[in-house]
Amino acid sequence: MEDWIDYYDSTHTIYVSKLHRDVHFRQIAEDIIRYIPAPDAVVLDYSCGEALSAGLVAAACGRLILAEPAPGVRGRLIARFAPNLKIRVRSLEELRHMEPGSLDLVVMNSVAQYMTPDDLDRALLVLRRLLKPHGRLVLGDILQPNVGMVTDVAALLRMARQHGFLKDALVGLVRTALSDYRQLRNTIGLQRYEEAEVLDKLTAAGFVAVRAERNIGHNPSRMTFVAQPAG
Repeated sequence: MEDWIDYYDSTHTIYVSKLHRDVHFRQIAEDIIRYIPAPDAVVLDYSCGEALSAGLVAAACGRLILAEPAPGVRGRLIARFAPNLKIRVRSLEELRHMEPGSLDLVVMNSVAQYMTPDDLDRALLVLRRLLKPHGRLVLGDILQPNVGMVTDVAALLRMARQHGFLKDALVGLVRTALSDYRQLRNTIGLQRYEEAEVLDKLTAAGFVAVRAERNIGHNPSRMTFVAQPAG
């Protein structure tokens, strides 16, 4: 995961335009809000990235913790959300020292593909400890083995056409094909799971889980799972 952390901590070109970036983060925020159980809920966004629309999530809950491994991104989050008293920024290491049973909702979206299976297992155990007995973990944007880049490109183009940045998307796809992202994807790869494999991992970490009807974000070919601590 370290190579991917370094990539996202750099000046990367994963978003084809500012509009693409803004639409992406707003959609993620709106999808997270659907899972918030109550206005006073304590919510953790695990490996949140730039989280540009985190203010929307914070407005819908009692407290929002943004946990981010990339130090540069984490510094920008601290600066961006310093005026918002409902938002706190933490490193992943700091999560290990949080009080057990203190979270109502944890969202880990578009993260598992960058982790080794063992790293994911360890992260799930940490999150299981932090969740309240009736809390929920939402594990989103899981890549499937039989879904490739062509499907991802089609999903991006549909979103681009819907939100008015199709030309930028076409130019951006060419740029991405020549970028460090494509090189990392080819050399390191992205972790993919069958539905049953994800459910087995969640069960082993102490959860009861189901696959959600729709994925978080713009790509319907990926999977989201909703899990609760097993009784």
